[in-house]
Amino acid sequence: MLFDRIKNNPWVRLMRLDRPIGIYLLLWPTYWALWLAASGRPSLKNLLVFTLGVIIMRAAGCVINDYADRRVDGAVERTQHRPLVTGEILPKQALALFACLLLAALGLVLMTNCMTIMLAAVGAMLAATYPFLKRLTHLPQLGLGMAWAWAVPMAFAAQQQAMPSGLWLIFAAVICWTVAFDTYYAMVDRKDDLQIGIKSTAILFGKQDLLLIALLQIATLILLVMAGLYFDRGWIFNLGLVMAAGYFIAQYRQARERDPSGCFKAFLNNHRVGMVIFIGLALDYGI
Repeated sequence: MLFDRIKNNPWVRLMRLDRPIGIYLLLWPTYWALWLAASGRPSLKNLLVFTLGVIIMRAAGCVINDYADRRVDGAVERTQHRPLVTGEILPKQALALFACLLLAALGLVLMTNCMTIMLAAVGAMLAATYPFLKRLTHLPQLGLGMAWAWAVPMAFAAQQQAMPSGLWLIFAAVICWTVAFDTYYAMVDRKDDLQIGIKSTAILFGKQDLLLIALLQIATLILLVMAGLYFDRGWIFNLGLVMAAGYFIAQYRQARERDPSGCFKAFLNNHRVGMVIFIGLALDYGI
């Protein structure tokens, strides 16, 4: 079937377009920021620019991540069939694709304003460097969180050409949330990572992993409550946060045995967390 051919295409797999979970996890907080920046009425242009930008930059992040890990992915069961490991795509071809994706993202950001363009340069640097952090520090998830959260000031810059102090509450919430869910993701590969010397928060946290994930999730909710107060949001937004808390509890139950399949299910569940927060926010604005 045509769909299967597209899904199994090595270029599609390199950009992870066959696995859209990463798009969702970046898209929801981007939408949180856009809706708050625009008081529930983001412009159609900004909505399109940021939606396409999320898809392109997530693809770029996957490409540079696989390039950085091309010599170690073969030793990890989950990643041993990636295109750069199998030789379906050459490293220089991956770098060329990464450059093309960045150029496409630049074309989108040029449709905004000078403030957003300057912020985008920082965002591109964060996206390009975070995959290499796992060789230097046990906190690569923090680097990913900063790259993920950088969409927040960009959204405010594009919509308001200003950066109110309240946006940094959302920024911090996205970082805490990202470190939490990416730690679940890192727990899937923890055994392999220990053998090959890859660093992660899953290894750093050790036996306290579930406790520290829970604390990060609590911090996420507190920061979003504070952001709701700053931006004068109502009970429907807070109801969305209550539902998100319910999903966080469900994730703990899925991962409490620390088996890879349960940890991966907990990671995937964060799509629903981002979604219910956005739905609560959108409904709170009367949409």
